[in-house]
Amino acid sequence: TLDVIQRLCESSEYRYLRLDGNTATSKRQSIVERFNAKYSNDFVFLLSSKAGGVGLNLIGASRLILYDIDWNPANDLQAMARVWRDGQRKKVYIYRLLTTGTIEEKIYQRQTTKQSLSGAVADAKKESKVEFTVEDIR
Repeated sequence: TLDVIQRLCESSEYRYLRLDGNTATSKRQSIVERFNAKYSNDFVFLLSSKAGGVGLNLIGASRLILYDIDWNPANDLQAMARVWRDGQRKKVYIYRLLTTGTIEEKIYQRQTTKQSLSGAVADAKKESKVEFTVEDIR
């Protein structure tokens, strides 16, 4: 899918950078630094969430478009965290693109269910008693 978006950037003459599984490890940080530079001319950062899901700081971005949904909602949240970080000075917009009637829609529905369940469990833990009195133990 990155290839399709890359062709769109090229046909629209948008300057872009790309980081995916084929990007050499030695080049990754310099690509990120170039994008985050104060006067960067690069308009788009094409990123595979698998290749860049952890450890990247993309504060040069203000918009994230998620187009390749993951079964695990934590992976998508991690991708969002690449843009929404300490040091971010811009307002951040996150868009999720999916087509109705496709497997991506089903995956998204599964994600929201998992997140709701996770939130309910976390809320229940907050409400549970953490301290016991002598009477409670008897």
